[in-house]
Amino acid sequence: MGRMIELQSTTPIGAYLAEPAAMPRGAIVVMQEIFGVNAHIRDVADRIAAAGYTAIAPALFDSVKPGVELGYDAEGMREGVALKAQVSFERAVQDVAAAAKRVAAAGKVGTIGFCWGGSVAYAAAIELGLPSVSYYGGSNTQLVGKPARAPLIFHYGLKDTHITAADRARVAAANPDAAVYEYEADHGFNCDHRGAYDAASAAMAWQRTLAFFAEHVG
Repeated sequence: MGRMIELQSTTPIGAYLAEPAAMPRGAIVVMQEIFGVNAHIRDVADRIAAAGYTAIAPALFDSVKPGVELGYDAEGMREGVALKAQVSFERAVQDVAAAAKRVAAAGKVGTIGFCWGGSVAYAAAIELGLPSVSYYGGSNTQLVGKPARAPLIFHYGLKDTHITAADRARVAAANPDAAVYEYEADHGFNCDHRGAYDAASAAMAWQRTLAFFAEHVG
């Protein structure tokens, strides 16, 4: 079980920190969906810590509205979309950099992100040179044309109406050395707090994610 800490970024923000029981293999920055550092994101951080890495999830909306933790209903979606519009990739990457600095003593640092956070993870590979895992990043196409400076993998659901086959193809073409995995699943398939959860796809993606971190971080 982790704990909330204060993280010194451009302005102070919150972050969820989860540490392994033994000496860490490295560290992973976990990037939220548009729903904030909620129970799902904290659970991801705890699972990463259980796999032997220090995990930190910066609260990327704190610069706009502190303590955001939204549900996966229509109201949560509306508020999350509005908050995302107020946080630029530049600001989010600054917060990721601050989080990476906070856990750098654990060893090499990688990132993982989901939905909007999946695109922030992609941006972290481009701007910060951190090995990154992007789950169903809906804004990934905004970043193509900027070369990544670290290894990447992408997870997408084939039933995801938010991300088209053409979108996936553009990202794959821009990152020929990156693995692009596709699953018979919908947007958000990793999250067991929402109806789109697909256990088989989530398990396979998690296995591939941990293998990626073992190779490039730990």
